[in-house]
Amino acid sequence: MIKKAYVVGTADTKAAELSYVHDLIEAAGTPTVLVNVGTKGGEDVADVSAATVAACHPEGPATVFVNDRGRAVVEMSKALEAYVLGQEDLGGIIGLGGSGGSGIIAPAMQALPIGLPKVLVSTLASGDVSAYVGASDVNMFHPVTDVSGINRVSRKLLANAAHALNGMMTHAIPESADDRPALVLSMFGVTTPAVQAITDELSSAFDCLVFHATGSGGRSMEQLIDQGEIAGALDITTTEICDLIVGGFLSAGEERLDAVARTGIPYVGSCGALDMANFWSPESVPAEFKGRTFYHHNAQVTLMRSTAEECAQIGRWIGEKLNACKGPVRFLLPLRGVSALDIEGGAFHDPEANAALFQALRDTVKITTDRQLVELDMHINDPAFAAAAISSFKEIYTEKDS
Repeated sequence: MIKKAYVVGTADTKAAELSYVHDLIEAAGTPTVLVNVGTKGGEDVADVSAATVAACHPEGPATVFVNDRGRAVVEMSKALEAYVLGQEDLGGIIGLGGSGGSGIIAPAMQALPIGLPKVLVSTLASGDVSAYVGASDVNMFHPVTDVSGINRVSRKLLANAAHALNGMMTHAIPESADDRPALVLSMFGVTTPAVQAITDELSSAFDCLVFHATGSGGRSMEQLIDQGEIAGALDITTTEICDLIVGGFLSAGEERLDAVARTGIPYVGSCGALDMANFWSPESVPAEFKGRTFYHHNAQVTLMRSTAEECAQIGRWIGEKLNACKGPVRFLLPLRGVSALDIEGGAFHDPEANAALFQALRDTVKITTDRQLVELDMHINDPAFAAAAISSFKEIYTEKDS
């Protein structure tokens, strides 16, 4: 099947810009489809009408065409997501928008597989783009001027974006003979020795994909698991769950561990960096945490020690998630410390808090042949811990899992 570039935007307000990008990509030799997601016209330039997109909404087009701009944007976004997921010839996608257009287009891009070319030209691209990129690989271009007409600036920058998408679609990714099954691993600076030791040992047999546990890292890891490309997980650093429970800035959301449960992949997890919630500079820490134990990681990052009560909540939350897992699970409890800071004499050494975490896991996890807690009288960064994690993974992994 010939793959096509899909050019998406609100043609009622951005017909000239969409047509310009469409024509550049076509002139480069890539078949192109212009998709309108506006609600007030512009159909004369579109290959796919707004009505066609709206018809893909799970609740029907009437849900999209409402007399409320904010609601229309939200509902058109849902319709677009359903539409693009149904296009078998979609080989790449480029969207143009301001705040409304970006809000419509970005969720649809995030729903597409990682690796499929995605370019979003957005007036919001010079700020916090986390809501638009999400856990995916959306490439955002800042248009400098508003997306409002073809002028001496937009002519260059829209062309750059168009040619970028065309280049991604037409230049083949180098072939690789690597047929190793893929593993995902989660890491933080304070668990690096453990994860590096694991990858050093397993990399000859597995393609080890390491994710930085910063919220987006956990979400990206689980998106890949959902895509069916992952043979197993060594989720050593579950710190994003601490941020979720405590209120830190690096949460991966309530959905953390759901992809593991859905897919049933072999899963080895642990308590890496559950001793800390993450904030930015000291000024960013909410006033409610005044008087807590902090560690200034650098000028931009402030870490806060989780309490015994919070650790108990974290343990119960993880335990319930593990109980929902269909596949084999081994969750490791490093009884002598869960991070480089949680060690005797360290800034976050708190045996009482750790004991609350471990006991909550013991009380919550329903032990079966496939689902087990593994208690280890060692620190998470001890070489013996890495060896135990590898042993646990080999115990539950079989060739059929890949």
